[in-house]
Amino acid sequence: MANKTTFIVQAFERKRGRLVPGAKDVAPTQNGALKRAEALATRVPGSAAISVVADDETGEVASISIIQTVGEVPDDFAESIQG
Repeated sequence: MANKTTFIVQAFERKRGRLVPGAKDVAPTQNGALKRAEALATRVPGSAAISVVADDETGEVASISIIQTVGEVPDDFAESIQG
């Protein structure tokens, strides 16, 4: 069982007065995810850099962590990614 870490940048947009998830992007490194999240937050209300550790063979998720949020993110974002 080999775990692989993937770094995701999640944008948040405002629709009908609420913050909702927008486009996602995959970054090659943690530092890359942080930089993309910061840059993205200049164009949208908010963004988050996320680390996902999953089994490379089965796809089973071992852990999900929010590395950093920038700008506005939904209050329940942390709870929603934990499933």
